[in-house]
Order: sequence, then C-alpha cells, then structure tokens
Amino acid sequence: MFHLFNLSLRFNGFPMKEATAVLEKISFISDSGFENYVVEKKKEIVSYHIKNNTSYREFFEKVDFTRWEEVPIMTKKEFQKPLGQRLSNGFTSKNVYVNKTSGSSGDPFIFAKDKFCHALTWANIIHRFGWFDIDFNTSLQARFYGIPLDFIGNKKERLKDFLSNRYRFTIFDLSDAVLEKVLLKFRHKRFDYINGYTSSIVLFAKFLQQKNIILKEVCTSLKCCVVTSEMLFEDDKVLLETQFGVPVVNEYGASELDLIAFQNVAGEWQVNSETLFVEILDDNNTVLPNGKEGRIVITSLYNKAHPFIRYDIGDVGILDEKSTLKKPILKKLIGRTNDIAVLPSGKKSPGLTFYYVTKSIIQDDGNVKEFVIKQTKIDTFDIEYVSSVALSEIQIQQIEKAITTYLEKGLSFSFTRKEKLERSTSGKLKQFVSLVK
Repeated sequence: MFHLFNLSLRFNGFPMKEATAVLEKISFISDSGFENYVVEKKKEIVSYHIKNNTSYREFFEKVDFTRWEEVPIMTKKEFQKPLGQRLSNGFTSKNVYVNKTSGSSGDPFIFAKDKFCHALTWANIIHRFGWFDIDFNTSLQARFYGIPLDFIGNKKERLKDFLSNRYRFTIFDLSDAVLEKVLLKFRHKRFDYINGYTSSIVLFAKFLQQKNIILKEVCTSLKCCVVTSEMLFEDDKVLLETQFGVPVVNEYGASELDLIAFQNVAGEWQVNSETLFVEILDDNNTVLPNGKEGRIVITSLYNKAHPFIRYDIGDVGILDEKSTLKKPILKKLIGRTNDIAVLPSGKKSPGLTFYYVTKSIIQDDGNVKEFVIKQTKIDTFDIEYVSSVALSEIQIQQIEKAITTYLEKGLSFSFTRKEKLERSTSGKLKQFVSLVK
C-alpha cells in the first residue's frame, strides 16, 4: 500500500519515525514514574525558553524559578506582535511549521511549532484515531470543514485532502438542497469516518432525521464520526449516534498546541498527557482540585520554536475526580459554542464560517487585537474590533467582499473600533453571535 499521508509528512520535513518512537516510549512510562517525567519536561521547556527566547525571557522577568507556581500565565495578548519577535534562537519562519489560529475566541494570531513538535502532534493524532480503527493512509474521510475560496489557498487545501485521503464538503451553505447532494455522495462513496465542525455535522444529522434516514444503512463502510472545534452537547450526541448509526467521538484541540482531549473507546474524554500539561486554575491562578470548574491552562512540553507555557487558552473546564497524572479525564468543557447564521436567502452557515472571513483582517503586524461579529438582523452584521490603528476603507471593503463571497450578496455591515470588547461571565470572547431569533 502506497502511504501518501505518511510520505507527505516526511517530505515536508516532519520526522515522523522519531516522533512515533518518542510517543511510544512515553506511553511505556509507569504510572509511578510519570510524575518525574512531567516535572522534568516542565522544567526543561521553561529553562529552554528563558535561555533561548528573548520575548519569553522579558515576559518571565526572571532567569530561574524554584516552584511551578512562579511561572507566569501566558494569554493571547502576549502573541499580538510579529512572529519573528516570538521565535526562539535558531528558528525562523523558514524552518518551522507556521499557521494561524482560527480566531474563534476573537483573539487571532500567527504561531509556530518546531518540526519535531509538529511531528509529535501528528503521531498523537494518528494514535488516537487508531483507537477507532482509522488509518489516515487508507481510511476515507468525509470532511465537514471550511476551505479558502481564493485560487491558491483552495488548491493547497485540495492537495492536502488528496494526500490525506479525504473528501471535503462545503460548510458555507448547508441548505436542504446542498445536504441532499451530500447524502448522494454518501450513497456512492465508501467513507470510513466523518470529521469536522460539530454544528455542520449536527445540521446534516437533523436533515437525515427529517428524512428518516440512518446513514450507516446508506454508507455501510462508515465506522465513526469525530466532531471538533465546537461544543458537543449530549442531546446532539444522541442525535448524531441515532442518525449516523456509528459511535460519535468528541475531539478537543487547539491548532497552536495539539490534540488536547480525545474520547477513548470507553467513552472517556482522555486528555493528552504525553505532550501537554493541562491545569485547571481559579481566578487567582491557584490550581484547583479535580472536580472543580476553572480556566484551562496548558503547557506545550515539546515546542522549542515558540513558547506556550502555562497558556490560558480561553476555555473553562473540569477535570474528572478519577483523573491521574498519566490519564487525566476531561469531565466537562464550557464554551466553544457557535451560533448558526440564517441568511435572507434561507441559507444556513455555521458561525465558524467567519474563520475564513477573519483571514482578511489577520495580519502579522498584530494590528487587530480582538474582534467579534454580531448578526443583529437577518441581513445586518455589526463588526466590533480592537486595534492599534483603525481599519482603512480598503480593508473594510476587502472584509465585506470576503463575507459576500463566503455567504451571499445583499448583506449590510457596520464597523466599530472599540477600546475593549464585551466578554461573557466566563471571560470568553465569542467571535460570532447571532441576535436573530
């Protein structure tokens, strides 16, 4: 079998063999020895960045520490400056993996991972999906994600889809007519699994429910459905499992970090303890005991190119009381919900559609700090943003053009520059909010 996926990763300089070997070695560490592993890796990554990263050293304001609690909490505002100023010694944009966050929290930024760290991320993802008999080289994925509509960006994603053995469905229009075509594709292709944004997949399941169709009966090769990027509520999970006829797997991740938690075969939301250290903190940055609700703060144990150390990701959650250091279980995740935009034409688009719109205003100069998009009427959107310099008329026109391209014509926009944006009681900044009932 010609393994295009593995070959593409190696071709791009990601040392998959070495990463897979390291991940396997970590998995063999005993429960009793795991604390030493975590303590050593935490100290090692902090010391590395204090020594090799000017930006982090200035942020830390110390050259040594004796207790983990002395390590300061990082937030997204620490990354609102050009990437070149945030990279560690020896790393440039040419020898690292570079990407942009989705901006779903309203705080978009460009980030980097060294290539070994990114290889570890993929090794971890491959391992987790293997729990459900999914092989990225041979298993065909039905992908419910967005895609850039510009020529180059679109072709890049289509190439990735080819190399990753996946068929992508558009999520920018999820009307019944489009979902009918999606269903037809399931009738004719032997998909092994579904992967994509929760809200988009739930809309498909509701469509199937209306037609009284079980997807597994239409596509007998289907093994599971993996939802990501948005909250999966229990009633939606029941709907998905009923209409798809296969297990529904809940994934929680962050592009700048790694896979954070992935539902195991026992139904537990197992936290990635191999490459990340996850803490739950209160408002005073005190570590909370398992079972208590607090801010999710994460340390990337292997990223030497760019520090993510005690990084407040902007979510709130609870670790299960039965969690251990080697096998933490995420009991509950609070936040990451996205509304559906219903447009004048009747088209429905998930809130994460606006991820692709934000690409128009994300720049590496860090000008736009935060933004939210509110649908106030069925054809009216208010865009509030915080920036060093006001958006120019040309930029505003570009944003309006992007929204029109991804959604539809005839929509009205207003742009308001603010000193700060209103946040929820949990401190979460929701990128898209629909006020239309």
